[in-house]
Order: sequence, then C-alpha cells, then structure tokens
Amino acid sequence: MNGIEIGSIDGSRAAAGSSSGGSSSGGSGTAGSSAVGPRADEAHAGVAKATPRETARRDWKAICSVDAIPRLGARRLRREAGADVALFRAADDHVFALLDRCPHRGGPLSQGIVFGHSVACPLHNWTIELADGNARAPDVGCALTFAVMVEAGQVYLDLGELATRGIEPVAAAAS
Repeated sequence: MNGIEIGSIDGSRAAAGSSSGGSSSGGSGTAGSSAVGPRADEAHAGVAKATPRETARRDWKAICSVDAIPRLGARRLRREAGADVALFRAADDHVFALLDRCPHRGGPLSQGIVFGHSVACPLHNWTIELADGNARAPDVGCALTFAVMVEAGQVYLDLGELATRGIEPVAAAAS
C-alpha cells in the first residue's frame, strides 16, 4: 500500500487505490502539472502539459475519485514520511495537489478556504495559487506542488513525487 492514506479534514481515513503502473494512454487525462481539469485539451495559463511520453514515464498512483474531494474543498493524503499532501477541487472540478503547508508559517492549507484556483491559508490569510503554489503578492513564498492526472473521474498522483517531494532529510548522527 506504499504507506499512503487519504483522509478527510475531519480525520477519517481510507487506503489509497492501487498503482496504475504508469498507464495513461490517450483518453481524458492530462499530466505533468499540478492542475488537471475534466477536459484534457483545455489550456490553462501558466500550467505546462506533459507530452504523452512524459506521462508514460511516471508511475501513477490511484488516490481517489474526483467526487471524493468536496467542491471548493480539500482532502489530506497522509504519507509514511513527510508532510501530508492536500488535494484541492475547484468549483470547475479542476484538481490540484500541494504540500499541506503554507510557505509562510506552515499552516495547514487543506483547512483553508478554496476560491477560484486559490486557497487562503487559515492562519494568516495568505492566498496561495493552486496551479503553481505561489503566494499572491504582496506575499512571497511557494508551496510544493505535485503532478496530478485525472482520468475517467479518478485522481492519480505520481508515486515517485509522493515518495520524495517534501520529505525532510534525516540529520546525520554526530560522530
């Protein structure tokens, strides 16, 4: 199960789905960015799309259905190591994934208010863009993003990114 659990904001959890083995041939999914909407051919400003070859190289992990993420809300994805990952769903059903830490003071972004393609941090009201993780001016900072693929109503995240992004290195023991 790779140590991944998806939980709602109220703390309930369910095991994440099985790995897709990197298969994402054709169809309605798009990959390689942190934002993927219901239509793969839709262009999003500032969001780069992956080529089919780049998509095939990824090891995609089925996480949940799009409907499991509340509209204008979030779900937390727990990992064995590192901070949780927050999955966000905008009103237009675009899905985004960010490390569940505000770049300002580490507040839980999954508990913030989602509006448009942004989330307001619940601690100090910083606005974080969901597509790229950047704080909106005048604030400066960036939350880590994770590649998302949506295919046939299922949300997938890159297993390699889940295992490595946002993982704090273990301090070497003093000799």
